[in-house]
Amino acid sequence: MKRYIILATIGAMCLTSCEDFLTKEDPNKVDAPSYFRNETDLETYANGFLQRMLPDAEAIATGDQHTDYLSWRGPWNYLQDNFNADDQGGWTWTNLRNINYYLDNMERADCSEAIKNHYVGVGRFWRAWFYFNMVKQFGAVPWYEHVIDSEDNGNLFKSRDNREDVMRKILEDIDFASKNCITSKEMEVNSVRVTKYVALALKARICLFEGTFRKYHANDPSTGTPWTADESAMYLRECADACEKLIQSGRYSIVNNAAQVKTQYRELFTTEAINTNECIWARAYNASLNVTHHLNSQFIVQQNGSFAAVKEFVNTYLNTDGTRFTDKPGYEKIPFNEEFTDRDARMAQSLRHPGYTRKSNGSDLPQPPNFNYSSTGYQPIKWVIDDMSLDQSVSPCNNSIPIIRYAEVLLSYAEAKAELGEFTEGIWNQTIKPLRERAGVVGTMPATTDPYMAGYFLNTVSDKVILEIRRERGIELFMENLRWADCMRWRMGRLLEREWHGIYVPAMNVNYDLDGDGTPDVCFVEKQPSSTTKGVQYRIIGSDFQLTDGTSGNLVSYRSIERKWDDKKYVRPIPTKAITDNPNLGQNPGWGK
Repeated sequence: MKRYIILATIGAMCLTSCEDFLTKEDPNKVDAPSYFRNETDLETYANGFLQRMLPDAEAIATGDQHTDYLSWRGPWNYLQDNFNADDQGGWTWTNLRNINYYLDNMERADCSEAIKNHYVGVGRFWRAWFYFNMVKQFGAVPWYEHVIDSEDNGNLFKSRDNREDVMRKILEDIDFASKNCITSKEMEVNSVRVTKYVALALKARICLFEGTFRKYHANDPSTGTPWTADESAMYLRECADACEKLIQSGRYSIVNNAAQVKTQYRELFTTEAINTNECIWARAYNASLNVTHHLNSQFIVQQNGSFAAVKEFVNTYLNTDGTRFTDKPGYEKIPFNEEFTDRDARMAQSLRHPGYTRKSNGSDLPQPPNFNYSSTGYQPIKWVIDDMSLDQSVSPCNNSIPIIRYAEVLLSYAEAKAELGEFTEGIWNQTIKPLRERAGVVGTMPATTDPYMAGYFLNTVSDKVILEIRRERGIELFMENLRWADCMRWRMGRLLEREWHGIYVPAMNVNYDLDGDGTPDVCFVEKQPSSTTKGVQYRIIGSDFQLTDGTSGNLVSYRSIERKWDDKKYVRPIPTKAITDNPNLGQNPGWGK
């Protein structure tokens, strides 16, 4: 671990002085002839990419904040009518310039062909990672695979390349990485470095995204016209192929100890030690090395987030016997302190629940939902360390962060095969069943389509297997920074307009015990009472917070926050400054002034 941090720091020092490759200034601050000499140099430079480009704890754990299954405090400009190209950022190319500089110069290193191909693969992995994130945002973008000379106006001011061509280039890069990157026990320590398995996992993610995006979007949103070639099945097959290689390798497995059903899922996200049997790629944190983050404050005290799951998503958690919660008569009115009974164990490991406690000065204190920070009552705990001394914005948290887990690979394999029309009960038993059984749920494949899940996805899908895979993906990968991409590729932007519903409230002006400890926790009132009960939170029902049936019903939160979807938003606008600098870029459909 210390060796990784030292190497990553040195690599970062080599890279931090590089300027954006679109400027006129010479960015070549590293002297290539004297630097790229041997395997050690290549390793040092490549580890610098980890320092600069690996997602941090906040990016992963809070990346789903603007998606369909969470409510949040405060407006988000992108879903407002007045958002335009002037507001858009993200058109940043420094990382690509660093990657291409590395790939253009590393061939001079004196090392074996296998080692050299590995480090070429690492560079191409990061280029695929960079471009995949750009395509998800903007669709068509200019493709560069070499450093651009400051006088090369033809390339500096080129137009955007066709999205389909860019995606094929991405596939070429990640395919090369998955075939040439090597792996070993040393390289797999903490699941941090790029290996053959990490490249295969990223390939699966990329190809599932593009394959389903093309299936559910009739037109390329970068042009507004039909795709020039029907390549959806090709990408889905490439996804399935990458997943099969990972599965057949036998290297990874789902953590599953029957005696730890109530804790084993959450431990993947709250411990310093990375479970390298399930985590393919991760970001390591270490308290003794002072490599920490501040996630507790994001979920406990930060005013800007106030993340809370919504009722419609919470309903998708199954009963432990494998039946649907939404098939229960009167499920809509089941009170909070009964909702978690005999449910999928991941529900209580993702959200505050009756019986949930946290440490304070050595004591375990009951922690019902805090309505100051959870607008719906369904307060996330998936990434939270249960120690209240770590809740302040300066408190160091050391739980390491999975970026790609084997569970995602199984879900991607299941979805790709289902979308290809090649799904079997054997694949179900290989993929969905073990994930459910890990959570204490009977994993039998359902015989019929769930009308609740069909309605959740606006009745655009009727296939029972695809709906169950989507259910499982939402639950298993909850708050792992994948849901926005899922909504975009499934063409489910309209879900972002939904009203945010919370727990069921039978009546106002009644004290409710949410955590089952015998003392009341919350009361819903029209105004703050002059006489209050100790320990009771008073949620005022008025213009911004309401109940669906007036004086009873599901809590409705933040009604004043504007959220409006438009299909042009499946890709973001090219920023105005970028077009001013290079008019040849053009603008995505619908975003022109």
